[in-house]
Amino acid sequence: MRPLLLGAVACGLLAAGCAAIEAPFRDHLASDSTQLRACAGWYRLLDERVEAAGKRDAQDARVPGFPYLRVSRLLASLRPLAMANDSALQALADRMLALDLQARRYEIMNLPAEQVPDLRDALQRTHACGTLLRELDMAKPDSRAALLQRAEVPDDYVLANRILGLYWVTRIAFAAGVRRYEEETRAAFRREAESPERHGLVRYAPEPAPLARDRVASILARAAGNPLGIPEPGESELDGLLAAYAPSFEVEVKGDHDRFGALRWLPGADTPFVDGAQLAVYGHAAWTRYDGRVLLQLVYTLWFPERPPQEPGDPLAGRLGGITWRVTLAPDGEPLVYDAMHPCGCYHLFFPTPRASARPGPGGIDEWMFSPQSLPRLADGERPVLRIASGSHYIVRVGVAKTIDSLARYELRPYGELRSLPRHPGAFAGAFGADGLVPGTERAERFTFWPMGIASAGAMRQWGRHATAFVGRRHFDDADLIEKRFRLELR
Repeated sequence: MRPLLLGAVACGLLAAGCAAIEAPFRDHLASDSTQLRACAGWYRLLDERVEAAGKRDAQDARVPGFPYLRVSRLLASLRPLAMANDSALQALADRMLALDLQARRYEIMNLPAEQVPDLRDALQRTHACGTLLRELDMAKPDSRAALLQRAEVPDDYVLANRILGLYWVTRIAFAAGVRRYEEETRAAFRREAESPERHGLVRYAPEPAPLARDRVASILARAAGNPLGIPEPGESELDGLLAAYAPSFEVEVKGDHDRFGALRWLPGADTPFVDGAQLAVYGHAAWTRYDGRVLLQLVYTLWFPERPPQEPGDPLAGRLGGITWRVTLAPDGEPLVYDAMHPCGCYHLFFPTPRASARPGPGGIDEWMFSPQSLPRLADGERPVLRIASGSHYIVRVGVAKTIDSLARYELRPYGELRSLPRHPGAFAGAFGADGLVPGTERAERFTFWPMGIASAGAMRQWGRHATAFVGRRHFDDADLIEKRFRLELR
């Protein structure tokens, strides 16, 4: 079937969506310019094919009327700066275009091969058309205003579920459950502190990659020299930073469910498989804002094959588990705050250093900032060691290692690999579905937590889709998450 005919058929099947196309993209589709109309048609065709194949990449949010742009929570938070500064607005649009091009690359790779016979040509055409549309729209005041108004990231809480699920009636009971978990976690951390040695622990460390703090400070200062002040290290520099700040893991290994590794697709599987023979931790950059500045964060995720039942009928058991660990860096390269969660968005813990003091919470019963342990200031060459319990994969203690001696080394891999993994010869699929969830990882707790309004609670989630509070609202990538909870010494 020829592309134009395929597009017409798809538009007929998705008539409601086609009718809802917003300006300025609607105007581009009807433009008198053949080139502009062809570029708009290319984006519509891509969207139709991606939607029909269920290959939408959900990491960053799409912007209505601007199919060539996507937005993160950080970029959405920078809109006030872009409103007041034309160079900042252009820089914001450039980064939103880059996010879309990145997502389109994975979407195109994951399409059936017969739909995209030449990947390179498809990517080049997407880049050229996206650049053309951005330049035209950024030249029009109405389009700029529409972009700044619509560049938002919807949260992962479902308001209808909260209303229908009697959220306001049940939230007190859930708050009590959260407090019990916090007390149990504090007790577990105390026990581990009193008995630092334990049998069955296997330590995994990254490859040695020393990087002096003054060198890090120089990289961050140079990388932040742009109108938005976002420290964006180059690819090789980011790889060096990720390696230098990577933690070690001390895992209590009692079975295969405690052996982390790389994610792979097996033939016919509906959920990715953890290959324990490939010790892999996935790393990427993130950012947070503090006192008008943007700070670099380094994020590390490891995956376990499953969380086995701790008792009969355990609602938390299910396929895949993991840990996500994040370090927020000061401009001088010293860690300020560490925090962690499971890839479901559950069990969000904070580990401040002496350069971060807690702000008082707003009161009430909403989840705010649970910190079971603080960490000392780390010198060059020192790194955190996360002790992880068997089965539950809870973090139960964080120590500090002055060396990286271990029984095993793990490999750092780009988190982006998870957005397009080999499925079978000539075919690719992301680890995450179009809803941002790893298919097949939903827990029985999705029924338990339905009243709290979190869609598919317990399922493993893609970056950018982590709602982390059952009582209240909070996302792991909120641009003001750290600023609201800590006073930082940036100096």
